[in-house]
Amino acid sequence: MTKKVMILPGDGIGPEIVEQALAVLEVASEKYNLGLSFEQGLIGGSSIDAHGEPLTDEALKAAGECDAVLLGAVGGPQWDTLEREIRPEKGLLKIRSGLGLYANLRPAILYPQLADASSLKPDVVAGLDILIVRELTGGIYFGEPRGIKTLENGERQGFNTYVYRESEIERIARSAFEAAQKRNGKLCSVDKANVLEVTVLWREVLDRLAPEYPDVELSHMYVDNAAMQLVRAPKQFDVMVTGNMFGDILSDAAAMLTGSIGMLPSASLNESGFGLYEPCHGSAPDIAGQGIANPLATILSAAMMLRYSLGMSEAADAIEAAVSNVLELGLRTADIHTDGYQKVSTAEMGAAVVAAL
Repeated sequence: MTKKVMILPGDGIGPEIVEQALAVLEVASEKYNLGLSFEQGLIGGSSIDAHGEPLTDEALKAAGECDAVLLGAVGGPQWDTLEREIRPEKGLLKIRSGLGLYANLRPAILYPQLADASSLKPDVVAGLDILIVRELTGGIYFGEPRGIKTLENGERQGFNTYVYRESEIERIARSAFEAAQKRNGKLCSVDKANVLEVTVLWREVLDRLAPEYPDVELSHMYVDNAAMQLVRAPKQFDVMVTGNMFGDILSDAAAMLTGSIGMLPSASLNESGFGLYEPCHGSAPDIAGQGIANPLATILSAAMMLRYSLGMSEAADAIEAAVSNVLELGLRTADIHTDGYQKVSTAEMGAAVVAAL
């Protein structure tokens, strides 16, 4: 049976890294008889240039009719002066909300070959394997009312609304509990319940659900402490679950524990298991077109796609093993390069993974 994948390269380094991931997927499809087919679409700045908006309704509909979506990155300085409602990042928010992609899974895994590339001491991060489960379609990024208004005295005031419904909290919590069941049985819920009523409710929902998952040890941690603990003793964590904004920040911090944000894949899933897969890093316009971007996060995102949405675990395992083998050979893109290893380009790294696969 053919599985159709929507490819959204996006902006900046997006097309370069997606090209390498696509090459890996094509080899995997042939080797494991996966029957993958691919459809190209536009999102972000490239869609603005072509259609005047960051994601057209037609592109959203086409993505929803595929079995999964692989995305590169969006954004760049050339679109920063546009009205906020049509900037590239709005394309991401539209596809997440339009397809109901509420559960963002961000694994932070330190490959042993990259222990020296981490900003922390090797003994602190060796063996690191954390999964951050971030709620993706609610919270302060989507809450209403929001905006900037002028007060009676002429001063301007910006405002956003941090809001979660109990049902939204419950579904992301269940995703996190289930993920913990498949790992080491530890779930840390991150909130700010000492200050924010929204996260008082968050904590109450997690505690209510915990008895349904007796094989999972639930703990709670304030977000400021969690940020500190990530850089003090990150291996204490197995699965972390948190809201949209806190998850955005903590997952990027966790990225640097692995040596580079260029190593972090992600999956954004809806209730049916349909997913959008993308690297955690941005479009990096400062290095776009130079052929030095790290494609491994995108390649690993493609492996997550095969595992979570397409049910092709054997091929996913093979891609992840190929990435590990390439690192074992000593190949490094600029972001993870240290003395004594071979620095390679984006295309050379992609070709090496293809060869290993």
